[in-house]
Amino acid sequence: MTKVPIKCTGIAVILLKKVEGEYRVLLMKRAESVLKDVWCYIGGGIEEGEKAWEAAYREVKEETGIINLSLYSANTFDRIYSIEGNYIYIAPVFVGFVAADQEININEEHSDFRWLTFQEAMDTVSLPGNDEVLAFIEKHFVMKEAPGYLKVGD
Repeated sequence: MTKVPIKCTGIAVILLKKVEGEYRVLLMKRAESVLKDVWCYIGGGIEEGEKAWEAAYREVKEETGIINLSLYSANTFDRIYSIEGNYIYIAPVFVGFVAADQEININEEHSDFRWLTFQEAMDTVSLPGNDEVLAFIEKHFVMKEAPGYLKVGD
């Protein structure tokens, strides 16, 4: 019997900020050949010796320039089946809250970014399943207070 392996080598981060009393989600448009022109949230690989939450902080800094955020484990996962590699990729999702006046400095991996309402973000994300992750985040981290026991650090 052949098995489909599961690989967990990366993370995903949904950044949120309050604009006029409503949370907005950061989406970025990919510029590189992998997923070119796809709108998505922050994602990246876990480097050797790194914990997933450390990778989340690093990827946020690399992709947006942000170093000041409150980070939480979302207790959910991104999931993709790779047709070429015949494996299931799974990545823990994190939620980062940033200040309302937070500036974004995107790196070369992206060509554009937008702060969108949850509905706009769910309508904009390109990969099937990303909308479900966003709905989960809205339900558990926006409509309810973020659970303290899922906070990274502090």
